[in-house]
Amino acid sequence: MTGQLQRWENEIKMEPVEISVIMGVYNERTRDDLDHAVNSILGQTFKNFEFIIYDDGSDWEVSEKIKALHRKDKRIVPIGSEENHGLAFSLNECLKRTRGRYIARMDVDDISLPKRLDKQYKFLEEHKEYDWCGTNAKVFDSAGIWGQTTRPEIPTAKDYLRYSPYIHPTVMYRREILMESGGYAAREETLRCEDYEIFMRLFRQGGKGYNIQEDLFLYHVERESYHVRSFKFRLYEARIRYQNFKEMGLLFPFGWVHCLRPFISLFVPVKVVEFVKNMRKSL
Repeated sequence: MTGQLQRWENEIKMEPVEISVIMGVYNERTRDDLDHAVNSILGQTFKNFEFIIYDDGSDWEVSEKIKALHRKDKRIVPIGSEENHGLAFSLNECLKRTRGRYIARMDVDDISLPKRLDKQYKFLEEHKEYDWCGTNAKVFDSAGIWGQTTRPEIPTAKDYLRYSPYIHPTVMYRREILMESGGYAAREETLRCEDYEIFMRLFRQGGKGYNIQEDLFLYHVERESYHVRSFKFRLYEARIRYQNFKEMGLLFPFGWVHCLRPFISLFVPVKVVEFVKNMRKSL
């Protein structure tokens, strides 16, 4: 694969790019997911980007599909490994090859709406005080759009207590803040919560984020997905919460209760969660 990767890199036109979009792929749910995700980036109104896709040890069919994407559009840069290493590792490998001033995340089962990159780029160009920005999103599953998820416009420390105040695949960062922070924490204990960890770490280091209050993204969430997480991943998240809440001075008086949130959610029916979210929106 090394020789082929070298040929791909030699083909890339080395004109400066403004945005590097990064995405890790590992045997997505259906064969259509990858097409939908990629086409949503290629169809952006903002055109000056590169799209780095890391194949994280997918099966032969998916790997061949990723290679074919490069032939479709030379802005797509396929890289990868025959072994599976996890999302954080994949994103760090993507980061090593980025050339853009801004780094935008994307996930293989989500869809970016056409003006997403354009609006985030303009926001960060005009608001130098912010280091990254996310957006709100419509939520969908195999049955279609079933809800909306919003995040606070300017998250504070307390906004980290319930869950990440940013929808990870919607976020665009300034390149330097990611590089200076060392990128994603590719450790076993950050599996399934690498996004939560990096946002808390960046916040602790003085970084400042913002959420554009528009639905610029379609976010894939199965209604029952959170309840099927294994005990191991819930334990990992509880540890990440405790470690970071302690550093952020959030453990007392009630932060320690939020450390248990991954386990408490086991006993809360999805319909109750949806009801509470809808009540908050109506207030």
